Amino acid sequence: MRRLWLVFAQTVTVCVAVLFVVKTLKPEWLVRAPGSGAGGTEVATIVEAPAGGAVQRATSYADAARKAVPAVVHIFTSQEVKGARHPFINDPIFRHFFGDRFGEQAQRRSGLGSGVVVSPEGYILTNFHVVDGADEIEVAHNDGRKYKARVVGTDPESDLAVLRIPADHKLPVIAFGSSDALRVGDVVLAIGNPFGVGQTVTSGIVSALGRSHLGINTFENFIQTDAAINPGNSGGALVDVNGNLVGINTAIYSQSGGSMGIGFAIPVSLARNVMEQIVRTGSVTRGWVGVEVQEITEELADSFKLKGTDGALIAGVMRGGPADKAGIRPGDVLARIAGKPVKDAQGMQDLIAALEPGKPARFDLRREGRDVGVDVVIGKRPRPPKE
Repeated sequence: MRRLWLVFAQTVTVCVAVLFVVKTLKPEWLVRAPGSGAGGTEVATIVEAPAGGAVQRATSYADAARKAVPAVVHIFTSQEVKGARHPFINDPIFRHFFGDRFGEQAQRRSGLGSGVVVSPEGYILTNFHVVDGADEIEVAHNDGRKYKARVVGTDPESDLAVLRIPADHKLPVIAFGSSDALRVGDVVLAIGNPFGVGQTVTSGIVSALGRSHLGINTFENFIQTDAAINPGNSGGALVDVNGNLVGINTAIYSQSGGSMGIGFAIPVSLARNVMEQIVRTGSVTRGWVGVEVQEITEELADSFKLKGTDGALIAGVMRGGPADKAGIRPGDVLARIAGKPVKDAQGMQDLIAALEPGKPARFDLRREGRDVGVDVVIGKRPRPPKE
């Protein structure tokens, strides 16, 4: 009996050893053929992709980028800066030999930005701060073509400018999309020349719409996006997934100077309106009534016995201005303009700016607990003084 047990144990040991060797060196010998054996264990059938076949990407924005990139240009500016002093002007030996001849020098300062070709006639949209003060502007296409550009007109209050280059070749032109159709969460691409490294496309989503009260421009209605925008991207294109222009990249919120995922673009609806006015007349005309306003806080709402904080409090009225002539007084609360509700002071400014100078508009006010309506003949908003 003991002998039989030893034979059995040795046999089992040999079988286990053989199984281990086979599993280690030839595991495919142990795969059961489909449908064979008891229990009908299934084995997944692997289908290999054909060699050399085209790779299908689940998500790609290559078509949108290919459509928009040719119309986005690089803008190089230079400006003469007078009053610069020679670095050795305070050295007594230098002054002994050269005197004050090099005391005041003119130096040139260069700038970098982006722009978008918006018409076959050579008109380019960009930011005002990209070309502000420049006396030489060069536009370079992604294919290497370069042109001298001239400023057609600027609008500092929206930070937009229109340039023009010769239309001696067939220029690539971007298609205008609809910024009003954008939704939070929509995918967008930012195209420009960040840090001068060359044409660059970044992607992100629309993070917010209608951003204002940022202190960047006088008139603010920004698209916020997390698509990377860096210095050099200013004036470049923000496009949708179809490659259509929906915004002009303008500013970032940053503590480092680089992208932190909070970028702002001017909606194409505003940019197009400004561009068309500049091309037609050389400037932008906005409505104006000559009032100073302030936001309505909860404390002010209580003191004026208002139901909420909507509206704008008239803090001052310019003597002889349109509002003064119409009878608007300090302390009035402006509730509606031409039938449209006033949400806050920024909203009031936007509504007035959209009105046509020379024509009357109805202003609905709240005065000493009473509703008052006056007709104001809209004036023309004066251009802001140069800093």
